[in-house]
Formats: sequence, structure tokens, C-alpha cells
Amino acid sequence: MGNYEYIISSLPFLTTDYQYDEGKDFDYVISEIRRDLSDKDIEALDFLLEGFQPDKLGADFYARALRRPEKFLREYFRFDLNLRNAKVRFLNQELGREPEMDVVSGKGDELEDQDLDIDLYRFRPGDFEEAAKVDGVLSRTDLLSREKGLDDIIWEKVDGLGLFHYFDLTSVLAYVAKLHIVDRWLSLDEETGRELFRKLVQEVRGTFKGVEYKE
Repeated sequence: MGNYEYIISSLPFLTTDYQYDEGKDFDYVISEIRRDLSDKDIEALDFLLEGFQPDKLGADFYARALRRPEKFLREYFRFDLNLRNAKVRFLNQELGREPEMDVVSGKGDELEDQDLDIDLYRFRPGDFEEAAKVDGVLSRTDLLSREKGLDDIIWEKVDGLGLFHYFDLTSVLAYVAKLHIVDRWLSLDEETGRELFRKLVQEVRGTFKGVEYKE
């Protein structure tokens, strides 16, 4: 088992102005986290990282994700699947295409019978309680505002999945999921990236102290 308290207390490897230290980046932080995890936990972390690669997000990946033993990974990628499909449907509407074109449904296609349920589904997306909120953000005309709004929803979802998890694998995975958002914004919009970095620093410090962190 990993020394989760040590890992969390060592995060986030950031300077006071909420940037990576010189010579460090997302991959460096991940390597530091990986060093203190068990082999089983490393496998879970690697699965989460695989899900950050757009070219991996097909039906096969989501079928594996929804069978993961870790609840965080199952629910995070169930949400991710529904969010992805919402964005695809929105784009289809904008372009005048068939509503379900390119949507990942989980419906069986060239799959072994044992992979399918009675209705020929390999997996089901389940409820998407954030649907209305996501549709509202997608209707924004400003692209950066739209991206920020969607990432705010993801951040909120991760918060919910990590609720009451302080020093365990879930807390580590939740941190990495948020750091992935921060890292993307540092390249898209530095001001937004720093703001999110600051938020993440406060959350980590607050978790370790057991109270809300105040500067």
C-alpha cells in the first residue's frame, strides 16, 4: 500500500506564484507520485493517465473503465463518456449532422457474446446529472469561456468523487485529474492556469491540515 499521507503532504511541488518549479512539469510531478505508490496503485494511475489521451477514448477504453475496481475511475470515466457524447451531439447539431454520429454508445459491434448484456450493450453510460449544466456551457459563444466552463464542471465532479477521501488512492487520483486541467490551462491561458494552480494549492494544504486553508 502506498504512503498516501506522505504523498499528499508532499504535493503539489509548486512555487509560491503557482507555477512548476524550474525544470519540472506535469510528467515530473507524476513521476514523483508514482515513486511512492504500490504496483497496484501505479496501474490505476496509469489507467487514469491513459484516459487523458484523446486517441484512446473509444468504446474499448470505456468498456474497460466501467469495469475498473476503483470507484473513482469508474465514475470519473462514466462522467467523461457522457461529457464527450454531449459535446459530440452539440457539434452534430451545429454542423447539421445526424444527432448520434460519432457518439460512443456502448452498443455491441463485432464483439464476443460474453461481452454483451441481454440488450446487446457492452456498457451503458448511465445517468448524466450534469447534462443541463453542460448544455448551458456549450451554448456560450466565447470559446475560452466555454472551455473554462466545462473544466469547472469537471473540477466540481472530481470534488464530488473525492469527498471524504483524504489520504488514500482516491485523493491521489483526484489530485492528478485536477492537475491535468491546470496543466492544460497553463498552455491555453496562463492567467487562468495560475488561478487554478492557486486553487489546487489551497485545496491540498486544506486537506492536509484538516481545515480550510487560509493565506
